[in-house]
Amino acid sequence: MPSACGSGSRGSDWPLPNGDVASTRAAPEAGIGRRNVTRLAPVWRYRFTIRPGESGAFTATPVVADGVVYVQDMSSNVAALELRTGARRWLHRFGAPSPGPNGLAVADGRVFGATDTTAFALSTATGRVLWQRRLVSRSESFVDTAPTVADGQVYLGTTGYVPGTRGALYALDADTGTIEWRVGTIKRPWRHPAEAGGGGTWAPPSVDGPRVYWGTGNPFPFGGTPRRPNGGSFPGPALFTDSLLALEAESGALAWYDQVTPHDIRDHDFQLSPILASGRVYGAGKAGLVIAWDAATGRRAWQTEVGLHRNDRGPLPRRLVSVCPGLLGGVETGMAYAGGRLFVPVVDLCSRGSAVGYAPLVQTRPEAGSGEVVALDARSGLHLWTSRLPKPPFGCATAGDGVVFVSTFDGAFYGLDSRNGARLWTAHMRAGVNACPALADGFLLIGAGIPRGRDSVPELVAYAARDRE
Repeated sequence: MPSACGSGSRGSDWPLPNGDVASTRAAPEAGIGRRNVTRLAPVWRYRFTIRPGESGAFTATPVVADGVVYVQDMSSNVAALELRTGARRWLHRFGAPSPGPNGLAVADGRVFGATDTTAFALSTATGRVLWQRRLVSRSESFVDTAPTVADGQVYLGTTGYVPGTRGALYALDADTGTIEWRVGTIKRPWRHPAEAGGGGTWAPPSVDGPRVYWGTGNPFPFGGTPRRPNGGSFPGPALFTDSLLALEAESGALAWYDQVTPHDIRDHDFQLSPILASGRVYGAGKAGLVIAWDAATGRRAWQTEVGLHRNDRGPLPRRLVSVCPGLLGGVETGMAYAGGRLFVPVVDLCSRGSAVGYAPLVQTRPEAGSGEVVALDARSGLHLWTSRLPKPPFGCATAGDGVVFVSTFDGAFYGLDSRNGARLWTAHMRAGVNACPALADGFLLIGAGIPRGRDSVPELVAYAARDRE
């Protein structure tokens, strides 16, 4: 039988969506690494029974605290499971379909999360609702992020997804759910609000003492319209879309910002959770750019391109052309940071776009893409190695002790040597994967929620290292 190794201490928990408030997605102390990755095997499985939606049944990162795993499915339902066995302690049903990605955070005996409209806190012991707070206004489409919790505040965001919307960032009091501040991500009113929308955020922020760092989403519509080509519906840079924002945690005041893609007509969100390390902020997004800033001043230290790049700058022609990264390409999901290196999952998938609009998104088939994991030197941004993947990685990079985990859309799950990208371990899930893994106390947890035919099984799987013979 497989058996888990690990200290069992709180130091090996994974209580936040990205592991910690710095969003490093690294847990070298969790008991899984280069020495035992080849002995990983399934220990238990927890099946998701909801009907899969557009994004599947599960898109989140499991969170772990004090021997309990907490998961949220795509109907916003929250379950608490025993880490050692997968046995369910409780289930709180919300029945609120979420577009995702969603997810949870755990702190001070409470589980924090949100439905598509409403933030909540549940008791870790029973799943009982402690408070709820509706966030979405008429100018916002939905809540889509997992929360970050730090210093008594819960950080969540909404997105702008249809014309007229203006996504926003929120800080709530962790004890009561009271809104401490709200920051809009669209600086000025849309020139054509019946046509333009966007902004907001798709991923949790990172926190370093008095500041909160957040990446923001794109303006809409992609490409343009016959009447207003090349983004004429939102003339100008469209601040603060596609930006890295540094906010004061106490008030939400803007400390500094950098707009990565002004007047974005290609859906190139700069959406990922920034990584905070060694006085720097590291961000990435769907434009296939990884950028490092000085955290105090906001001055760029370096910028590096990853993945395919084609027709990705300047105006688009009126005829359809291949645009790379496409609507589902670039750096879609979170990076990891360990040992002075950034590990970047890259989706190589193009779309057909023009000055007057894009081909329907349904024509962009995720399974048709490929990808890679790129390791960058965090000080210089230089490429250290690239590990090619046959299918696109729509799950975050996650670092253990000398090993980097990444999953692909077809359900494959890889463990790569952090020194050179060599493939050390491969597993195959019983459904496709667009969720992110967690490492905690000797367990590797990954959810597979994308249907792949009649034999597909949406589930959370816990892996641990088998005992030596």
